[in-house]
Amino acid sequence: MDTSQYLSMFLEESMDNLQSLNESLLQLEQEPDNIDKLNEIFRVAHTIKGMAATMGFNAMAELTHKMEDVLSKFRNGEIKVTQKVVTVLFECLDTLEVMVNNITEGSSEQVAIEGIINSLESLSKGEAAEEPVMQSIPNKEISKEESNKPSIQLNEYDINIVKQASYKGFNAYEIEINLSKNTLLKSARAFLIFKSLEDSGEIIKSIPSAEDIESENFEFEMSLIYVSNKNSDEIYENLIGISEVEKVEIKQLNSMEMQGRTVEQPVSDKIVNTAAKSKEITAKEQSPKEVQKENAAHKKAHQSVRVDLERLDNFMNMVSELVIHRTRLEQIGSTLRMAELNETLEQVARTTSDLQDLVMKIRMMPLDVVFNRFPRMVRDLSVELKKDIELIVQGQETELDRTVIDEIGEPLIHLIRNAADHGIEGREERIQKGKDPVGKIKLIAYQEGTKAVIKVEDDGKGLDVEKIKAKAERIGISTEGMSDSDIRNLIFVQGFSTNEVVTDISGRGVGMDVVKTKISALGGTVDVISEIDKGTSFIIRLPLTLQIIQALLVKVGSETMAISLGYIDRVIDYKDDLVKKTNNKEVIIYNGNVIPLIRVNKKLEIETSENGKNYIVIVKVGEKVVGLLVDSLFGQKEIVIKPLGKTLQGLKEYIGATILGDGLVTLILDVAALI
Repeated sequence: MDTSQYLSMFLEESMDNLQSLNESLLQLEQEPDNIDKLNEIFRVAHTIKGMAATMGFNAMAELTHKMEDVLSKFRNGEIKVTQKVVTVLFECLDTLEVMVNNITEGSSEQVAIEGIINSLESLSKGEAAEEPVMQSIPNKEISKEESNKPSIQLNEYDINIVKQASYKGFNAYEIEINLSKNTLLKSARAFLIFKSLEDSGEIIKSIPSAEDIESENFEFEMSLIYVSNKNSDEIYENLIGISEVEKVEIKQLNSMEMQGRTVEQPVSDKIVNTAAKSKEITAKEQSPKEVQKENAAHKKAHQSVRVDLERLDNFMNMVSELVIHRTRLEQIGSTLRMAELNETLEQVARTTSDLQDLVMKIRMMPLDVVFNRFPRMVRDLSVELKKDIELIVQGQETELDRTVIDEIGEPLIHLIRNAADHGIEGREERIQKGKDPVGKIKLIAYQEGTKAVIKVEDDGKGLDVEKIKAKAERIGISTEGMSDSDIRNLIFVQGFSTNEVVTDISGRGVGMDVVKTKISALGGTVDVISEIDKGTSFIIRLPLTLQIIQALLVKVGSETMAISLGYIDRVIDYKDDLVKKTNNKEVIIYNGNVIPLIRVNKKLEIETSENGKNYIVIVKVGEKVVGLLVDSLFGQKEIVIKPLGKTLQGLKEYIGATILGDGLVTLILDVAALI
């Protein structure tokens, strides 16, 4: 079978399943007795194994199979959920992730799995109790000749499923099926039996297991526990009608009989449909109207299409071109002053805006796809650093453009690792300071106007201004006239680190400047606020989208420039008496605040025009407020950001260019870089 067409689906689903396992294992470590979570983990691991085996990735399938063995020991109560065991399972997940990444990149590099398989096997053997001998409980209604057949043992979870089914009008049956001794394809026949039964109910347990049936590792008998709303005669007629089925015995089970079959450890079954069964007892017991409603809601919730990101980018570019041509048409319309044309253009403008909003929303993704990797990371850091650390995540549903989402992960990893290593103190030190022994790192996201704000906060020791100042002097940075806030921001200077010891986690001085560079490249800003022994907060502000923005057009000399409205606080008239000098720098006094003044023409080395009055655009970048002096204003416009290309990419003062309605190419100022 050619599986290449399913490869991309396999890779995406494998990464989703691995992430799901990461989250579930973290939760299981906190709640070792959560049987539902354990069953969910088992189900997802089984899915990965089945998919990998189908696609021919045998090493992945083998590794997941060994992982399943350990998980089944958990389920049977033979191994306790401990930090050591969970750490080995996490290593297993990391290895699987490397394998998936290698497949994605087309790498033929073999991942060594012997070590991790040995660890998993030693867990299975070393910490496991002896395999319990299954006791057969004779059943009064079974004939003497069959009394030596083992009754299927049920665990609490299975009984729970059957009870829930019985409350909803389902019946539970034990079914014995004998195939003809002449049956050649036993597994194919068993598959038909399973399919026939699952069309009108659920198989809870089977002997032999689904895995043994697949590999034809069974004789000619099968025992099943089955729930259905059909009566036994209907089930019998259904089964006996399948060719090569020689004998069918059906016995209805009551709750007392099921309770009598309870064992703490389930039969070593590997049926895929376990954890979700209580939710999936189908809608057959409901009224037809309820079923229709539920089906409609279910369809609506799961109607989605996977789209290649390149196609979305092309779609975005086409909408961007449409915005440019719309602006041009509006300009022609205002020149010609034709009423009919203007009316049609208003409709076109509305439709284009709706289309633009739609494509923006399609490209948006929740931050959850980035945030969901951090609980595991913090857990590993707390083990490595021998500190008690708790991660609190808020606002993961905040949405950002896909491009921003792809790039923001790395800076956040640096900030969280720094918070764990530098910020959070050891347990004893925290107790001495009268703090909660468990350090807290908060990851908070929310939307603020046209920006998304992400905060990484810790309740650790804070940034020591004196220590930063001493380090700055040592590497030749003068801190004279700097405020405490400015000194704290020196940690973003390249190669600056106050950690004297280089560790695997931090201290090489390559973290914070990477954070600053990466966020600036995304058109965002990062600020730091800190208080000794109270903690540190890093505040990242990012544009929601990188393609189409609202901007104010200004004139600097003879040049037209654009400034993103996301940065602008207000615009005021320029008067000479507003400007004062302090420390040889120009400032303005506005509403009792001292605001630094930047003459944009001097900064960009453009000759100013003396005709007309000037304006000061007050912009806010993070915690900093600055006035930009410009020659005149052209009003607000919706503009499409176009990259400057390789030749001009070194120009730090601009984030890109745009094309106006009259065809004029206009540069977009990077306010953060100017400041």
